[in-house]
Amino acid sequence: MAHNHEHTARNLAITVVLNGIITIGQFAGGLISGSLALISDALHNLSDVISVILAYLAHRIGMRPQTQKSTFGYKRAEILAAFINAISLIAISVYLLVEAGKRFLNPKEVDYLWMLGLGILGFIANGLSVLILHHNKEENLNIRAAYLHLIGDALTSLAVIAGAVCIWLFKVYWIDPLVTVLISVYIFIHTFKILKESVGILMQFSPPEIDQKEVVQVLQEIPEIRSVHHIHLWQLSDHQINFEAHLVLSENLPVSETNMITQNAKQLLKSRFSITHTTFQYEFISGENCVC
Repeated sequence: MAHNHEHTARNLAITVVLNGIITIGQFAGGLISGSLALISDALHNLSDVISVILAYLAHRIGMRPQTQKSTFGYKRAEILAAFINAISLIAISVYLLVEAGKRFLNPKEVDYLWMLGLGILGFIANGLSVLILHHNKEENLNIRAAYLHLIGDALTSLAVIAGAVCIWLFKVYWIDPLVTVLISVYIFIHTFKILKESVGILMQFSPPEIDQKEVVQVLQEIPEIRSVHHIHLWQLSDHQINFEAHLVLSENLPVSETNMITQNAKQLLKSRFSITHTTFQYEFISGENCVC
């Protein structure tokens, strides 16, 4: 596990270097050529450099063990990084849409050679970054967000290349802001899902794929459990789901005999719903004390 974490951290560091180089080149090329699409791609790359740095730092922090003060550990650091990345990308996409609108109203001549050359360079660098992080993308939401950003960069570089070719062949300079709009819309759509998921985890919402009623029904399949109440279901991170509840027993059992019920319940919840951490409190309500 430690080796896997180190491998992921190293891959994130490599993608930071690759994206840093292409960002500097695209900013310079965008200013020289006058291409808004190239500058928008550079901004997207810059956001990814920041996002991958955040992902790297959060990954390192998330590896820290729990303490008396931080009893749940630092896993939420990666979710927080994903949230910050999503907010920054949405802000950038809105900014680029505004700038594209201005450029549509006042089109400018663009040097397609700079646009084409740096578009190709961006596609190669981003393609390498995607390949580097491909095997780590399912580790958690933080790494997946960085991976999706890099795929978005590769696709936007392709859009820049296509735009440069159109300007070269047909002299249609309005294609430059059009590519910018396409890049912005793509960023917004793919980022919103990450934002929604990270907010849900930070707000301790129940995982959308788990129906709480189904969880109760599964627990009540255990003969010793009469009913379930006082339920809390939330995600500590994108791979760790916590569940706590009060279990009302069908008969008054000593504490020593509830261990088997606990193990059975844990196994059922893990196999059916991938719930990894459970806390149960047992109760018994006798018929004599029941108020009907």
